[in-house]
Amino acid sequence: MEFILIIKAVAIGIVEGITEFLPVSSTGHMIIVGNFINFTAPTYPKAYIDMFEVVIQLGAILAIVVLYWDKIFTSLKNLAPGKWGFKLWLNIFVAFLPSAVIGLLLHSKIEEKLFNPVTVAAALIFGGFLMIYFENKYRRGNKTKNIEDVNIKQAFKIGCFQCLALWPGMSRSASTIMGAWISGLNNVAAAEFSFFLAIPTMVAASGLSLVKTSISMNTMQVIALVIGFVVSFLVALLVVDKFINFLKRKPMRVFAIYRILIGAIILILAFTKLMPM
Repeated sequence: MEFILIIKAVAIGIVEGITEFLPVSSTGHMIIVGNFINFTAPTYPKAYIDMFEVVIQLGAILAIVVLYWDKIFTSLKNLAPGKWGFKLWLNIFVAFLPSAVIGLLLHSKIEEKLFNPVTVAAALIFGGFLMIYFENKYRRGNKTKNIEDVNIKQAFKIGCFQCLALWPGMSRSASTIMGAWISGLNNVAAAEFSFFLAIPTMVAASGLSLVKTSISMNTMQVIALVIGFVVSFLVALLVVDKFINFLKRKPMRVFAIYRILIGAIILILAFTKLMPM
């Protein structure tokens, strides 16, 4: 039984590392995969599952910090008003605010009503069609190619779109990238702004979850937690770099099609009782 927990920790860590920064919804995939492998309550305490998801998300965030450390460090050395680092982090803060406020107000309701495979599948499908529409309409001709050139108005639009990600399955990455397209950012700049915005967004969300979670863990549960964190970090390191290289050559339509297909499969499985709803 304890060895099975380790296997499940590795599986969920891989899912988080792959999907956190792709526009396919890491939360949605963790809910779906968790249901398939029975990494759910009451098999394991709900508080432990919540803690596990928080910790492996922090593993994925650490990957962004490592990959973009030079730019992050340089920006922090240029935080004086009027310098590019100050502008960048002010924009990140502005983009962070809308979802932070709404998420704080609706966090409990969202967890109660929307964390199930059917609502996730619906979000995957809806978000997939939105991605196709917005990419076709806005991506070509967008002139903002560097995140240092984003202005306050663009940042606020992106932040408003991030609120869509409060619906599990919509994807924080997809929501912010769509907002970036509408705001005039090209693919690479949209993805990189999404990565930077993930740092305060996910740290704040993780902090809120940790504050609300109280749990005692046995040794094997702690080991599984550490393994999940490390796996998520290592997989995210590989995925983010490859994702950026992909965006320099290809459109994102492939991710939208994947979302629609996987969402449709989940709905079929759920309504035929082959998967818990």
